[in-house]
Amino acid sequence: MTTTKTLEALTASLDTRQAAIAENETYLSGKQRLAFMSSQAREATKLGRMATNVPRLAVTSLAERLRVTDLHLSGQHDEALWADFRRNDLDQTLGLAFREALGLGSSYAIVWDRTGRARPRVSIESAQHVTVQTDPGTGETLAAVKRWNVPGGSRAVLYLPDAVIPFTADGENATIGWREGESIPNPLGAVPVVEFRNGDRLLGPGVSEIEDLKPLVDALNKVLADMMVGSEFYARPRRWATGVELGEDEEGRPVNPFPEGDRMMISEAVEARFGSLPAADLGSYEAAVKILLGQIMAVSALPAHYIGVLNSNPTSADANRSAEASLAARAQARQAQFGRPVEAIGRLMHAVRTGTDPEAADVSVVWADPATRSVAQEADAVVKLHAEGLLPTDYALARLGYSGDEIARIRLARLQESVERARLEPPA
Repeated sequence: MTTTKTLEALTASLDTRQAAIAENETYLSGKQRLAFMSSQAREATKLGRMATNVPRLAVTSLAERLRVTDLHLSGQHDEALWADFRRNDLDQTLGLAFREALGLGSSYAIVWDRTGRARPRVSIESAQHVTVQTDPGTGETLAAVKRWNVPGGSRAVLYLPDAVIPFTADGENATIGWREGESIPNPLGAVPVVEFRNGDRLLGPGVSEIEDLKPLVDALNKVLADMMVGSEFYARPRRWATGVELGEDEEGRPVNPFPEGDRMMISEAVEARFGSLPAADLGSYEAAVKILLGQIMAVSALPAHYIGVLNSNPTSADANRSAEASLAARAQARQAQFGRPVEAIGRLMHAVRTGTDPEAADVSVVWADPATRSVAQEADAVVKLHAEGLLPTDYALARLGYSGDEIARIRLARLQESVERARLEPPA
């Protein structure tokens, strides 16, 4: 297959996923249309948007537990590899790759030496612009493309194991009519594009975490919309009046003699009578919301205190960890899944810097404990283990993400403090 045919096949594959990606984008931004409503009801309510953004919560709750603390080369911390990691801001942007993959099904990273000085550059890419072609037999990446629009046309870069080729075309989102540019040799011998694929199945494209939540979220938004309409028309006591003469407007239509905002209703007519209708009970909506939230928690593994069930708040740190155990287990599964692409990025960075074969590098990733959501929680857990004597100081510092050089400097600083303290303290 020629390079142009490969590009056309990849861009066509890229286009087939855009509808699903756009739908996931609307759910992640809370801009999906109300579902389970007839056209007459949709026209009557005039509600263009009513959404509780549980999908974004489900994605961010998982992504915040996916924190890379170190990269190892041949089982040991490698300062040069970790420096490449931080120089490319992957300690900050890798979380974005995780959120994109969890929300849209896939995200990508491109590793290349843009300066020609053996300094790897890594960019995080969206599934809206990038896709890959894999060998169904081995799972190896055979080719990849990045396509984007510019004023008056499209640009694309085809990544192959032996070359990187730019293309241009007229019209936006082009799939045909590409003009090939000057090919750049690829010294890596591998496609420098890594896919973060989300999903627990062997075959098929990546699947968004919100796919199973969509019907439940649609139902929840429908019930909330019904509740809002019901609270407007039925939850407030309605006043009534009889024996009152109604006025007319210029077109002869009857006009309410008592505006909605009036606190008092007055009529001089002897036969006038006034009263009020009881407010409707909205308790049925509350029961429906609780049922739907229970289903959402079961599908997403979100604990009750994450989604605002205030009567289920954990009363202690242990209770909090127990409530989040299912979410932590799901995060651990995602660590295992996303660990391979992170290691692939490490191998490509090492290959760019050293000029060696990417497959020859034994790179492994070290994750933070998924049971904790932040550095502060991780530090608290490590300090407790260290205080009980279960972890030595150096290992505890490594668990907190400190590099080997930083640990050595910390040990030297503590030694200097001990010497200074001993010098200043009077002898016993």
